[in-house]
Amino acid sequence: MLSIISMVGVAISTMALVAVMSVFNGLEDLIRSIFASFDAELKVEPVKGKSFVATEEWLESIRTLEGVDILTEVIEDNALLEYRGNQQVARLKGVSENFLEQGRFSKGFFWGDTTLGTPLRPGAIMGRGLGFFLSVNLGEVNSSLKVYYPKAPRSAGSIDPNQLYTSAQIEPRAFFSIEQRFDNEFVIVPLEFARDLLNYGQKRTSLEIKVKKEYKIAEVQKNLVRHLGPDFLVKNADEQHAGLIRTVKLEKLFVFLTLTFILAIASFNIFFSLSMLAIEKKKDIAILKSMGAKDSLIRGVFLKQGAMIAFSGALLGLVLGFVVVWVQETFGLITLGISSGVVDAYPVRINVVDFVWISLAVVSITLLASWRPAWIASQVETVKEL
Repeated sequence: MLSIISMVGVAISTMALVAVMSVFNGLEDLIRSIFASFDAELKVEPVKGKSFVATEEWLESIRTLEGVDILTEVIEDNALLEYRGNQQVARLKGVSENFLEQGRFSKGFFWGDTTLGTPLRPGAIMGRGLGFFLSVNLGEVNSSLKVYYPKAPRSAGSIDPNQLYTSAQIEPRAFFSIEQRFDNEFVIVPLEFARDLLNYGQKRTSLEIKVKKEYKIAEVQKNLVRHLGPDFLVKNADEQHAGLIRTVKLEKLFVFLTLTFILAIASFNIFFSLSMLAIEKKKDIAILKSMGAKDSLIRGVFLKQGAMIAFSGALLGLVLGFVVVWVQETFGLITLGISSGVVDAYPVRINVVDFVWISLAVVSITLLASWRPAWIASQVETVKEL
């Protein structure tokens, strides 16, 4: 009976490990998918400074590089927005016309015009939070969004306000909602609008690249690094948000260690179970020793008993954990309790590598817990017990 209880304890702990690790895998995938809705597959940035000169010949050499599908020029900087007297500092992101061709805003919500207007009537796509702060109404055609950008005064001591900033007007055409940071900070505008307002000329702050489907992102990234040289950084999706991805992985590691510690405590059931068995079977052990059984044989018997509990409990826990995760992944039974365009149920993903590490941890801990009772059993004194 104690062996069965021990096996059930191992199985429940293993199932919990599988479920929790799968949740962290799903969270990691969710973060990637959210960022992929706004960020590029590959992003080119300067090593020094915040901008670089991008001539048409240089850009064309990148467009014709093997594996490059779409190249989007980007001018990004902070600016002050004003709408009907409401003001808010935002992240102005000027992009070329093919920005939306990279599959942007595939997650979350998007409503309004899916274009950036025309050269005569440029349009802006705003984050929902930013639009809320400014009380923007897309239905008011005659209301425009004023954008201000500071500039150095032409002469020292100038008190003319027009010398301190440049300004332009743009029509808000759409809202997007992906993630709070993006929603509260970003406004997407045409590249020409940002270039003229910020007086960037041929300078760009970054390039965003979409890779052709038949090519691997890592291969194209290596080609870009060789082509651009040491003055530029080429970042994939994970590297653009390396800090957050690293944080999720660290949290996953610490949770794994914590649950493994709980599993170690639960393995005391095996320790007590085998200890009780060793006490009950003292006479049987003495008889075996009198028949010539060595201490190593006695230890092996008890270690095999512990191994049976460990492997059967681990196998049962892995199967139950797989079933629980599969049901959640397929049917989404456990929801977040909120309506979201990104995800409605807890995200999960099964990772074979996690199964391997969990199995190793479970078996190692349970076998370690079996060693002491096996050693005690091997020290039974034949003469005393008989």
